[in-house]
Amino acid sequence: MSKTDTTAPDTEDLGAAGSQLSTAPKEELPNLPALGVIGWARWFWRQLTSMRVALILLLLLSLASIPGSLIPQNSVDELKVEQFKRTHESLTPFYEKLQLFDVYSSVWFSAIYILLFISLIGCIVPRTWQFVGQLKGRPPGAPKRLTRLPAYTTWRTESSPEDVRDEALKLLKGRRFRAHIEGDAVTAEKGYAREAGNLLFHISLIVMLIAFAVGVLFKSEGGKLIVEGDGFANTLVQYDDFQSGSFFDNDDLEPFSFRLDKFEDAYERSGPSKGTARTFKAHVTYTEGVDGPEKKKAIEVNSPLTVGDSTVYLIAHGYAPVVTVKDARGKVVYSGATPLLPLDANITSTGAIKIADGYRNKDGKKEQLGFNAFFVPTFAGDGKGEMFSQFPAPDFPVLALSAYHGSLGIDSGIPQNVYQLDTSKMKEFKDKKGELFKQRLLPGETMQLPDGQGSVTYEKELREWASFQVKQQPGNIWALAGAIAAIAGLVGSLFIQRRRVWVRAVRGDDGVTVVEMAGLGRSESAKVPEELGDLAAVLHTSAPSAPDPASEDPASEDPASEASASEDSSSEAVPAEGAEK
Repeated sequence: MSKTDTTAPDTEDLGAAGSQLSTAPKEELPNLPALGVIGWARWFWRQLTSMRVALILLLLLSLASIPGSLIPQNSVDELKVEQFKRTHESLTPFYEKLQLFDVYSSVWFSAIYILLFISLIGCIVPRTWQFVGQLKGRPPGAPKRLTRLPAYTTWRTESSPEDVRDEALKLLKGRRFRAHIEGDAVTAEKGYAREAGNLLFHISLIVMLIAFAVGVLFKSEGGKLIVEGDGFANTLVQYDDFQSGSFFDNDDLEPFSFRLDKFEDAYERSGPSKGTARTFKAHVTYTEGVDGPEKKKAIEVNSPLTVGDSTVYLIAHGYAPVVTVKDARGKVVYSGATPLLPLDANITSTGAIKIADGYRNKDGKKEQLGFNAFFVPTFAGDGKGEMFSQFPAPDFPVLALSAYHGSLGIDSGIPQNVYQLDTSKMKEFKDKKGELFKQRLLPGETMQLPDGQGSVTYEKELREWASFQVKQQPGNIWALAGAIAAIAGLVGSLFIQRRRVWVRAVRGDDGVTVVEMAGLGRSESAKVPEELGDLAAVLHTSAPSAPDPASEDPASEDPASEASASEDSSSEAVPAEGAEK
């Protein structure tokens, strides 16, 4: 067996085979002085559709999404946007010019999105066709000088060249190489899944981009607050707030309805996690379609209700004290549960009670009443001290009310917040000291308005409410499938190595067959010589070394050892593929 040739590969010989391993389109530098309009257009297209630019655009898209996460968006919560504008008056004009309150529909975000989409398509299409062409073709023949490749071994055997080649072909095909005999050598290649994974990753990105675009353009999203015992039908007029995509049609709303039967909540009573919710469920009865059968479901934070393309999420909960209001004649003008909005983790809540019709004062004149309400489920101080809650459960509920009369302003045509009272056109009910009339009530207690103007009773019944988000966003399944496929493709492109192996068997001048084996990977890796050594050891058992009296080094008879030694001796070799055939 001859010694391994450790001569560094000829880069000119290796250039052709190295380029064959790559499926990336060849890109030539433009001749800048000779460029015309068409030349510049071609150059710009080549830059745009390069993988380098695609990665840059992907990074820019990620960075462009950051303002949408930090700054309130009109598409998510217009009230928060208005509050932000009032709080940051100096920043608001600058943010509005940059469209930072509408990041995902802004011109600059859309430009990055579209350019990335074009770049990925322009990058993938030629690579896909080139890869398909390589799959249809055969691996190239063996280079003329295998000794110049990074991993190489050789030995002499008494087996015929034909038998050696047949055994090598059988061995390589058994190891899932694409192999065939060409001339005096067996040519084999493996690792096509690397480029397939690379293409799958980028195709999956396109699928995800399309899915996200469809989801934004055709989505609908609305919120609804429901008190125990009340229901909801999925129609536009039933929503408290509603946003939709540019191409969404109101007729596309999924037909269903549901009723909140009971809200179940329980909290940790002791320890460092005191007050933390242990149970948080909304028990509902829902119906699919117009007249479908009733079904039961417990909606939880991580267990939404799914009906067709719509998903119902549980997002918040609070208390709705039952209040009865009578006018000066003793007639009931309001009776029902009033939802109040939580202010803290212990569900200290605030809101308003508005009586627009039916109330008459002691003179018989029609007026409108309004009450600012403040509620604590577990009052501190046993009815004394400041109004704040010590615990989120209703252990000691107290309702504080302050009363006004006059005009609520609801007839002006200007939208109002149902949880806030506009007192600009109202007068305060005053006590005997001339101060604002207000009182704290326990369940079952009644507040008598001054001068016999009526009464307000805090009933012993305390209901709970739940807030739901109803979301209809097509494309989610495709986005999920694209994300999974992208991960699978990325794993394949990172951990699978494309490599080639050649086995040449020719009869020498002395009638003994000379076997040469060489391997080449797309990138320099220790796995290539290891794999070649393993293949050489197996082939050596079928074609053992012939006696060589001139050899003084017994270790040279082991082709596997020689393959590993080849890698060490040629560590400075260019790991590009190719040699003169």
